[in-house]
Amino acid sequence: MGSVLMKPIRESVKRLHELSKCVKKEKKESGNNSSETVWSKCNVCIEANSNQHQHYNCSCGLNINDGHQHGNTTTAVDDDAKPPNSSFAHAVINMVGMLIGLGQLSTPYAIEKGGWGCALIFVIGLAIMCCYSCNLLMKCLEKNPKLRSYVDIGEHAFGRRGKLLASTFIYVEIFMALVSYTISLHDNLTTVFMGTHFQQHFLNKLHVANVLSSSQILTMLAVFVAVPSLWFSDLSSISFLSTLGILMSLVIFLSVASTPIFGGVKVNHTIPLLQLRNVPSVSGIYFYSYAGHVVFPDLYRAMKDPSKFTKVSIVSFSVVTILYTTLGFLGAKMFGGEVKSQITLSMPHKSTITKIGQWATVITPITKYALEFAPLAIHFHHKLPTSMSRRSKMIARGTVGSVVLLVILALALSVPYFESVLGLTGSLVSVAICLIFPCAFYTKICWPQIPKLVKVLNFCLIAFGVVIGVMGTISSSRLLLNNL
Repeated sequence: MGSVLMKPIRESVKRLHELSKCVKKEKKESGNNSSETVWSKCNVCIEANSNQHQHYNCSCGLNINDGHQHGNTTTAVDDDAKPPNSSFAHAVINMVGMLIGLGQLSTPYAIEKGGWGCALIFVIGLAIMCCYSCNLLMKCLEKNPKLRSYVDIGEHAFGRRGKLLASTFIYVEIFMALVSYTISLHDNLTTVFMGTHFQQHFLNKLHVANVLSSSQILTMLAVFVAVPSLWFSDLSSISFLSTLGILMSLVIFLSVASTPIFGGVKVNHTIPLLQLRNVPSVSGIYFYSYAGHVVFPDLYRAMKDPSKFTKVSIVSFSVVTILYTTLGFLGAKMFGGEVKSQITLSMPHKSTITKIGQWATVITPITKYALEFAPLAIHFHHKLPTSMSRRSKMIARGTVGSVVLLVILALALSVPYFESVLGLTGSLVSVAICLIFPCAFYTKICWPQIPKLVKVLNFCLIAFGVVIGVMGTISSSRLLLNNL
């Protein structure tokens, strides 16, 4: 079973490595007969030629045409010349990998605080709604084959305003997600090294004028370890981080599931039916858990048989829903009202299983920084002057990425309230990206062909998303302000 699951991942990494070799240098004679280096673009590489109406051939045989730009990315590869290579299993693994993240850590907390009735409505109901909205994006892509990204769909539906709105929400979600990952890193590092020889004899000596605690120093060191990954211009160089992140999510799940057996924790707590006062604040956590729609257009375009995308989404959301439900109810039953916002922090501190789960939680954010920052890096790269050399662009991009990461670090250390930040992220931006925008985009683009019943359904989902988003944003903001 393990070899079957890992085969698509190995094929993906191998493909990324092969495509990373596609970038080649072309010499273009300028007016003064001087030679200038131009980099052609492959579908894996961040480096891209920004000159339009030029035609190049990659060394892999893919024809590249830089004639069209959509949103924050450049549609450089002609559909006929870029053979999709993603199988059904590969697409499922990629989609599950994008959906599983911090949600699995916080679902037990959300179930305990909101009640099991709220959990059934949100975990299962949101899975159905988000799976539906995922397929609405697919229908938009089918409507116009030139569309390749989430931002493209927004621009096609509402013009420049749609492009700006989609881009803004995507970048805000990335930024806030990275803040949440850093808070998680801080909390779990603190628990891992609590009372150890390393903390007592090394970290305590590093206190800077009694301003920085040992946990803050640990977090800074971990973030500094991740900084070099932001300097890579070729995504294939860091593709292994995606695989590592998926494996760490699996380790976290197995460690929590093994706690009743090896950790000596009884599964005997009672979960309340419904706690209405907490529903708005935990709704954002549920929405964040299903927010992966930004990359779904890329998964669709990469499939060998796009007609199977609906089945891919159903299988993926079913797997994630089963995982969230199992982990969430198990964690809530194990710890009851004592469950923390991250399930790994509630596990027995001296247990080996706990240490494994916490180390997996520590490694996960480090694997996410470069991958999450990639869209921002690509957008920033395309805004740089074409006259800049490749080395200068790399330095500029790496410097900006490092500065942004340091800002994220400072914010995470200043506002270390994981559940509030995660809930605010889900209510403020994730609900729009995974529910409101897809319904609005599809309704606008395909209006003449949509049956009246579907139009009513989409408007109801948009209204539901707006109401829940506003209520969740207000509730999470209040909790955050009260904690400051």
